Amino acid sequence: MAIPSCSTGLDRFERAFPRRWRGARAGLVCHPASVNAALEHASSLLLRSKQVGLAALFGPQHGLLGQTQDNMEEWKGFRDTATGLHAYSLYGAVRKPRREWLAGLDLLVADLQDVGSRAYTFVWTLALCMEACAEEGKGVLVLDRPNPIGGALVEGPVLDPAYSSFVGLHPLPVRHGMTIGEIALYLRDRYYPDLDLSVVPMEGWRRGHDFRRTGLPWVMPSPNMPTPDTALVYPGMVLLEGTNLSEGRGTTRPFELFGAPFAEARAVVRRLEAFGLPGAVFRPASFKPAFQKWAGRLCHGAQVHVADAGTFRPFTTGAAVVKAFHDLYPKRFAWKRPPYEYEREKCPIDLLAGSARLRRGIEEGRGLEAMWEEWAAEVRAFAPIRREALLY
Repeated sequence: MAIPSCSTGLDRFERAFPRRWRGARAGLVCHPASVNAALEHASSLLLRSKQVGLAALFGPQHGLLGQTQDNMEEWKGFRDTATGLHAYSLYGAVRKPRREWLAGLDLLVADLQDVGSRAYTFVWTLALCMEACAEEGKGVLVLDRPNPIGGALVEGPVLDPAYSSFVGLHPLPVRHGMTIGEIALYLRDRYYPDLDLSVVPMEGWRRGHDFRRTGLPWVMPSPNMPTPDTALVYPGMVLLEGTNLSEGRGTTRPFELFGAPFAEARAVVRRLEAFGLPGAVFRPASFKPAFQKWAGRLCHGAQVHVADAGTFRPFTTGAAVVKAFHDLYPKRFAWKRPPYEYEREKCPIDLLAGSARLRRGIEEGRGLEAMWEEWAAEVRAFAPIRREALLY
C-alpha cells in the first residue's frame, strides 16, 4: 500500500486529541469508511484509546455497517458484536439523537466520509447530532476527512431555506467545496453557537487535491458510492433521483450510467453533446438495473465519462441530463412525486436542487446558460460565509 500524503483526523486522533476531553465517555458516529490509513476502523481504535471511553455507536443512512442498499431504506439499532456496544440508528423514525441516548455521554466523536455534495445526507446527520448535543450540553469532536472531489471548486445553486429537507437542512451550494470539519464549523457559527465543538484537522491535504492524490484507501461510504469517480459525478447526477429516470442504481456504475426504457441512446448522446458541457464525454449505453427504478427492464441512455476533472461541472451536467430527457421525451419523462427523504409535500427534484427554479426553468424551456449564471451568482454571494469556515 502506498504511503499516503494526507493524514485524516482519525489518523491524528491520539496526537491531536483535545486535552479538555481526556477521559470523556464518548459515542462514535461512524460508518464503514471510518477507517485510518491502515484500514483499521475508528471503533476499534477508540476502544483501545486511552483518551476516551467508548460507550456507544451511532450510524447514518445506509447503516453502521453499510448494510442497507437502497437510498431510503431505514435500519434499526442493534448490539454490535465487534465492540459489544449498542449501535443507534440515525436513519429512520429518529434522525436526531434522543436525550436518553446521550445520557451518560460527555462527547460525540464524528468520523464520517462525505462526498462533497449537499444532497449526501451524512452532513445533515452531523448537523442533527450537533443540534442535540448543543441542547443537552454535550461536546462534539469532528475528525476531519478529505473532500474526495476537491475543495477548490464550488457550484450552485445554494439551498433556499424554504426547501429544507434531509438532503439539505441549511444553505450550502450543491458542490460545496468544503470538508466535513469545515461544514461543522459553518453550522456551529451560524446555527449552534452554544455548542462545544472541536475539529481535529488533517495534515497534508490541499484544496485542489481530489481523493486519488491523498494516497488514502477508498472505502465505500455508502453502497452506491463504489469509487471516487462516482463521487465526482454525484452532485449533479443525484438529480435523477427526482425523476423517473434510472440513475444507474442496481448496476456496477451508479450515477455514471443513466437512462430509461423509453429512450434511444444515440439520440440522448447527440442532445447532450449539443450542450457543449465542459470536461464531460458521453457514451451511448444500455443496461438492466437489478433493483430500484426500472428493475429488470432494459434501459437506454449513456454513461458519463469525466475527461477533465478541472473543468467538469457535475451539477450543470446533471441538469443537462434531466433537461435532455425532458425535451426529447415530453410524454414519457416525469418528475418523481413525494414522499422523498421524509418530505411529503414538495417535489423531490426541488429538494435536490434547493428550490423549484430548476424544475420550472426546464418546464419553461429556459437555456442552461441562463440558469448557470444564476447559480454562479448564488455561489459568489455565499463565498464570504464559506470562507469563514475554511481550515486549509
